[in-house]
Amino acid sequence: MTKLLKWLDKNILTFISFLLFLFIPLYPKLPLMELIPGYIVRVRLEDIFVLLAFFVLIVQVIRKKATLKSALFWPIVIYLTIGLLSGLSAIFITRTVPLDKWHILKLSLHWLRRVEYFSLFFIFYNGIKSLKDVKTFFILSALLMMLIAVYGYGQKYLYWPVFSTMNREFSKGVRLYLTEHARVPSTFGGHYDLAAFLVIFLTLFAALFTFLKKKQLKIPALIVFAAAYWLLILSGSRTSFIAYLAGLTFLFFFLAWKKGWFWGLSRWSGLVVLSLIVMIFFGDLSDRFAHLLKLPEFREKYKLDRLVQPLKPPPVSIGFQPVDENIPLVMDITDERPLTKKPSQAELPPDVYEDIPDGYEEVTVSGELEASSSIQKKIISRTFSENAYKYGLSVAIRLDALWPRAIQGFLKNPLLGSGYSTLTKETMIQFTEAESTDNDYLRALGETGILGFVSFFSIIIIALKKAWQALRKEKNQLLILLEASFIAFTLALLINALYIDVFEASKVAFVFWALAGVLLAGVEKRKTFSQSS
Repeated sequence: MTKLLKWLDKNILTFISFLLFLFIPLYPKLPLMELIPGYIVRVRLEDIFVLLAFFVLIVQVIRKKATLKSALFWPIVIYLTIGLLSGLSAIFITRTVPLDKWHILKLSLHWLRRVEYFSLFFIFYNGIKSLKDVKTFFILSALLMMLIAVYGYGQKYLYWPVFSTMNREFSKGVRLYLTEHARVPSTFGGHYDLAAFLVIFLTLFAALFTFLKKKQLKIPALIVFAAAYWLLILSGSRTSFIAYLAGLTFLFFFLAWKKGWFWGLSRWSGLVVLSLIVMIFFGDLSDRFAHLLKLPEFREKYKLDRLVQPLKPPPVSIGFQPVDENIPLVMDITDERPLTKKPSQAELPPDVYEDIPDGYEEVTVSGELEASSSIQKKIISRTFSENAYKYGLSVAIRLDALWPRAIQGFLKNPLLGSGYSTLTKETMIQFTEAESTDNDYLRALGETGILGFVSFFSIIIIALKKAWQALRKEKNQLLILLEASFIAFTLALLINALYIDVFEASKVAFVFWALAGVLLAGVEKRKTFSQSS
């Protein structure tokens, strides 16, 4: 018993790190409790686990069995301090947050979420102690990716349930099923989050199956890569697909420093060409690119039939179809009829497939006699902007609303922004149920100003610099893969952040900072790792 306790005391953060690494991405976003009435962000089981893990970390730091000292410690502290000052400015200077307990609680909640994300970095930084732990991390990555892929395929082809957080009602834990044009979210709260997550692991497994020499390792890595890639196609995210191609480009550029330029160019070109062929001829992702590039005729001409068709939906089910990429809509698919009569596709924006109304209002219809009067529901039709018809709803919602509001928030206080959770409000007293800018750079500028923007992205730049400095002189193959992959998928995520709030998407943010912890552990503890290898 004494030996077990000593082992646990020595390895508890390692055990916790691996547990969180599997649990956070795999467990659906099911709510435990509501901190703020009507707010889409709810407390989930993963929050409890992370809080407990952070408590263990602090205890181990006090006992001097763990440390917070790392190249990222002070940059993180500086950013969190600026975020705190931004919140105070929002309340007392710009007055974009009213002196109301629920508004202030929401502002505080967003700041605390950043603390929670960064805590994963320190937990993993202390949890990874040897090269053996890095190997275990790669093995768990393969298991994690396959489980997420299998569940995503089940949602698409077998009508496995979906748990979404893409609007207030769905975030309550409502069980949903995908309809024909819905994009696969797997265990994530939305398809965009899944796609950003896949950018990370596609880059990682592309490195594994191309760089490793042993077939018993290359083949499993290739299988995981293929499973993840098809899931990316099913997610339907154009920006993440572009980020994925960029990630491959960065990856083979950095690996070419170790293996030669012909080696890098040949493998990069092969993977990129194969990826484009699959994207163009299979799945719905090419349709979305065709709409954006105004190439529907080309897409229709060369479209191949679907290889796999989904099963008939269950007799009683609710489908969800994100015709608007930010506000999915519930449809009754029991008899496969939409709620309203379907107009011709020419009357709708290119990425809208059903004319779902904005809502209904009750109107009194008078009869010949007063007693014969009745109350009927009148349909409130949806209206679309010029940008929606020109570029599609996905682009239009950013151009018409989200990005201009972020710029307005920045202009209210260029140094500190207008504060967390203020960019979607139309008035100061409005209590919005969710926050999204769909551009991490504009969101950082709008919420925390120039100081917040610079301090946040400085953390990422320092991590990239550390990885590059280590990669240049690294000899261990596993650490080469870790360092090159980290640089590549981080640069890819920075591209993804132009169109998605990647670093605020909880599951993606948790995993990214966890991987940053693994990377910095390998970089700053290289001597220890070398001895263990």
